[in-house]
Amino acid sequence: MSTNVGDRPVWLITGCSTGIGREIARAALGAGERVALTARDAARVEDLALEYPDQTIALSLDVTEQTQIDAAVAATESAWGRIDVLVNNAGYGYIGAVEEGVDAEVRTMFDTNFFGPVAMIKAALPGMRARRSGYIVNISSTTGLISNPGNVYYSASKFALESLSEGLSKELVPFGIRVTAIEPGFFRTDWSTRSMKESTRTIADYDDTVGVRRRMIREAKAPNPGDPKRIGDAVVMLSQLAEPPLHLLLGRDVYAAFREKLEALQTSVAEWEAVTLDVEFPEECD
Repeated sequence: MSTNVGDRPVWLITGCSTGIGREIARAALGAGERVALTARDAARVEDLALEYPDQTIALSLDVTEQTQIDAAVAATESAWGRIDVLVNNAGYGYIGAVEEGVDAEVRTMFDTNFFGPVAMIKAALPGMRARRSGYIVNISSTTGLISNPGNVYYSASKFALESLSEGLSKELVPFGIRVTAIEPGFFRTDWSTRSMKESTRTIADYDDTVGVRRRMIREAKAPNPGDPKRIGDAVVMLSQLAEPPLHLLLGRDVYAAFREKLEALQTSVAEWEAVTLDVEFPEECD
């Protein structure tokens, strides 16, 4: 436990109660950083706050509530004067075929997985922009790069987060603010249990596609190879770089799956090159 935090970087991390968010917080605290620990129920992070009393504040934060977002940012800046690192981690999964998706459920998920990070970023950016420094980390997923049956809506929310990260990184170059999207594969978290919701509507015709995927995700409740502590260590390492990567894939599974997708995409682009290029007006004869 650090008793002299001096002018160490200040982090605000969403979704610190369990899993990846908690491990990122613990890694940052272990590195001597100051961390605003957030969860929908601040009591869920009080143990970390008690372990690192000089480096933490514990805040209640639902990223779908603008008043709580504004309050969390204000409390962090009031306590330590700034936010150096914003980690958008809060989110959850959703299983169901596109046709099975319930509009209200899907919109609620997007509010957390995509519009929540947008609101957090917009709240933290004024201070970062004024100081011409900062780092934004968006926790995406394998499914932010590759969409599969049953995960389409969840993937869409993470694809949107990927697009946000890419475009935002270019917008913020003049201000010295860096952006990284993290794409974890399967890690030993409660993503497939507590953090997974299923469509309340099911259609039997999708049993051989979405049903297979649903069972695969349920079976992922068994121990997965990824160690979430390694994600925390990786994010702390990236925060110390002058030029961190825009994307960081974490896990052998996401690495293999994304390489396979890239190869398939390259093959398709080459196969259809003639059609791709042959869409312009023919040259007019003199």
